[in-house]
Amino acid sequence: MYELSAKNDRLILTNQADCFLAVERTLREYGYTELNLNLGCPSKTVVTKYRGSGFLAKPEELDHFLEEVFARTECEISLKTRIGVEDGEEFERLLEIYNKYPLKELIVHPRTQKDYYRNHPNMEWYTYAVEHGKAPLCYNGDITDVTSYKTFMKAYPDTDKVMIGRGLLVNPGLAGMLKGKAAPSKEQIREYHDRMYEAYREHMPGDRVVLFKMKELWYYLAQHFTDSAKYAKKIRKAERLPVYESAVNALFAEQDFVS
Repeated sequence: MYELSAKNDRLILTNQADCFLAVERTLREYGYTELNLNLGCPSKTVVTKYRGSGFLAKPEELDHFLEEVFARTECEISLKTRIGVEDGEEFERLLEIYNKYPLKELIVHPRTQKDYYRNHPNMEWYTYAVEHGKAPLCYNGDITDVTSYKTFMKAYPDTDKVMIGRGLLVNPGLAGMLKGKAAPSKEQIREYHDRMYEAYREHMPGDRVVLFKMKELWYYLAQHFTDSAKYAKKIRKAERLPVYESAVNALFAEQDFVS
């Protein structure tokens, strides 16, 4: 089965080829020509159903899934993967499977599902993908600032694409900085926050959900503010939007943003 979330969010979760292809037909009607299969999500609620990176635990079923999809799809397919569930050694078999199919792109996050976002990316297995993979590669994992980007590009100059996730939550100006633009000012970060906050309030069902989303953002963003610990604690403990707003206002008024 596949699941569609309510309202404007559209999260497609499936490990069945027929369901994937049914959604693909619908998306083609909207004009989409490329789909990305995400085998990287480590969330337990996803993994326990053998979706996301949980699908990596069943390589033979994954192979059959891809065989059916590529036999019938009319879209280009890119794929994001972790290097396994328990151990990086699993990646040899996974890459052997991926190499059988004409992927538009293979995005490699060199952690296992069990790593979640802990530990460092296992670059030995990204190197293995560079040396043995057939699809165009994109790297994902711990690109959080200009230095980490330059370090990666020096080690892998032939990789011309990187995917940045949490790094943009830590520093929303990172994409621009990688292109030579100045670091964002505190005023720009405030504008970013306010637009995000208002959008969540407009589209999310209730204050509790909005607070959950904003607290998740501050888990990453607070580390770029000076002396942010007491403010971050107040944000975490806020149970009403006015309390949250007061804590955020105090942080922006009293501390500096350091990129």
